[in-house]
Amino acid sequence: MKPNETTRQVMVGGVPLGGGAPVVVQSMLNAPAKDVEANLAQIEALQEAGCEVVRMAIPSRDCLDAFEQVCAASPLPVVADIHFDAESAVAAAQRGAAKLRINPGNIGGLVACDAIMDAAAQAGIPIRIGVNAGSLEADLAARTDLTLPEKLAESAAGYVAYFEGRGFRDLVVSAKAHDVPATIATYRLLAQRMPHVPLHIGVTEAGTAFQGIIKSAAGLGMLLEQGIGDTLRISLTDDPTLEVRACWTLLQALDLRRRGPELISCPTCGRCQVDLIALAKQVEQRLQHIDRPLKVAVMGCVVNGPGEAKDADLGVACGQGSGAVFAHGKIVRKVEEAAILDALMEEIEAL
Repeated sequence: MKPNETTRQVMVGGVPLGGGAPVVVQSMLNAPAKDVEANLAQIEALQEAGCEVVRMAIPSRDCLDAFEQVCAASPLPVVADIHFDAESAVAAAQRGAAKLRINPGNIGGLVACDAIMDAAAQAGIPIRIGVNAGSLEADLAARTDLTLPEKLAESAAGYVAYFEGRGFRDLVVSAKAHDVPATIATYRLLAQRMPHVPLHIGVTEAGTAFQGIIKSAAGLGMLLEQGIGDTLRISLTDDPTLEVRACWTLLQALDLRRRGPELISCPTCGRCQVDLIALAKQVEQRLQHIDRPLKVAVMGCVVNGPGEAKDADLGVACGQGSGAVFAHGKIVRKVEEAAILDALMEEIEAL
């Protein structure tokens, strides 16, 4: 069995996490923490994109009223993201949080977590112990006998042992770094040291969309292929809905979960006689409203035509100023270049 099939399952609102449940897609709100309407609008957009759990920062106690209102109205479970202030974590648990996220490096130490555990247990919600490379506990950060992955794993393991020693077991762990090899090594250590604890995986501070998606796909893809990771966030300096799209695209590429269409398109070459790059982008845009699994191919010539993409549900193979629309490798209609996009979408909508 894979590691994520044997972890202890916890519930985040109505979403099962761990224990063989499908890998959960998460993102984080970036609207002002006191703006209830802006956060709810963002949650609606994230839900439409396929997000299953959202996280909201509580930077100060005067944001708790807004947080409570967001939790009460949100169609998705809302995780309270807490740093520096254990009392805010206690209050968030009492005000509707579906899960708490705390950072061992700045929450105030193990004893400060006692009240947090009590509040979470009373509310019946899990806690994520979220270790970050940039905010490790000072004593661990100063050690020279451990690598960074070992420090991150040690921090998480110490908190898990303390929580479980007090009888609190509804735990999720993350231990993030911006460095991809360090991230991979850390999560492999965590999966070995605490195989019963669900893991939230991610590359933190991954960057803007292009770099961030590549870094995350490289690191998280390797982990997911090994069965490590019960939930993920692809962290981007961009619109959070793009994080969700990237998560689903990664899960589809690994054939772990499927939600929306997969676009198969060739990279073009001198044989291509239509504007395939523009066509592929138009098809990609038109497919975004479809939320069912579907393989769609946009191919530039007969070399990469119906035969190359015969496993696609629908596709088009382009020739000189024309295109042949095909389904599972069999041509269903031929159209002029100007009509390719509409013809392909008509066939997709008819499925």
